[in-house]
Amino acid sequence: MPPLHNLLTDIDGIAVGHVTDLNLGSGVTAIIFDEPAIASGSVLGGAPGGRDTALLDPSMTVEKVDAFVLSGGSAFGLDAAGGVQAGLREIGRGFQVGSTRVPIVPQAILMDLLNSGNKDWGLHSPYRDMGYEAFKAASNQPFSLGSVGAGTGATTATLKGGLGSASAVTSGGHKIAAIVAVNAMGSATVGASRHFWAAPFEREDEFGGLGFSPQFAAADTALRIKGVTLIATTIGAVVTDAVLTKAQAYRLSIMAHGGLARAVLPSHLSSDGDTMFAAATGKKPLSAASDFTELCHLASIVMSRAIARGVYEATALPHEGAQTSWRDHFGERTE
Repeated sequence: MPPLHNLLTDIDGIAVGHVTDLNLGSGVTAIIFDEPAIASGSVLGGAPGGRDTALLDPSMTVEKVDAFVLSGGSAFGLDAAGGVQAGLREIGRGFQVGSTRVPIVPQAILMDLLNSGNKDWGLHSPYRDMGYEAFKAASNQPFSLGSVGAGTGATTATLKGGLGSASAVTSGGHKIAAIVAVNAMGSATVGASRHFWAAPFEREDEFGGLGFSPQFAAADTALRIKGVTLIATTIGAVVTDAVLTKAQAYRLSIMAHGGLARAVLPSHLSSDGDTMFAAATGKKPLSAASDFTELCHLASIVMSRAIARGVYEATALPHEGAQTSWRDHFGERTE
């Protein structure tokens, strides 16, 4: 087995591309499948924004997608999928409809319009072009985390958010990985401390190796949120190399939400648009019912780990008043 990099691209047949605009304070992440992948998704936040997400319902006809897109920009960012779709059409990809092909590119967006970046872009938003650039930049090589791509302008209740990823392998050899842009209404850390809610799931000091908080005060579990306006949403995907049905992919997306709930307190609020996609590249059949159960279990864990990594790796935007990062407060690593 090739070495794992603890990233979504550990799954064979996936390329990831980022476009990061620090002046804009936003970005786009494109997840491109070498071949159409069985896919589904679910929305548990109260204020979602998405494109072509309805077709991911297990009861809908189209079973496979060519790409996923994660983007900042709120509703303006929905243009990004058009850019990725244009790139896929350019290379002849897409769902066959008569004599033409239509690339299937579900997208989820997060709200980052109030994060101190310059959003004065004129008549048309830049996100379609950013989507195309993210498609062109997509690679199966290791990619950066933190304030990049869809995580560029992400924030949380307490610290700068960002883009995270993590991977794992089941006992039967199936790979599963997560990617997420953490822009939560809640917090990924315990109270005002350096400790992450996802600490019990950490592997190899991937977000500091600090362990769980040694004790809890009432303030640690008190409500900490950005505010009451729509300035949130955590969006992501889990992908496996297993052979799954669309209904099973839907279940994986639900399990990814479980990982979000273990890594962010609180999550799935009415002002969050929390959306999780799931896909299966179909390279390795399941041999027993327990294989799928283990995939579900790991879907939650890799999503929790990815969320903590996104916050841990983030850096503050270079603008006055920008939210400070975990590393601004606690350094590279605090013993």
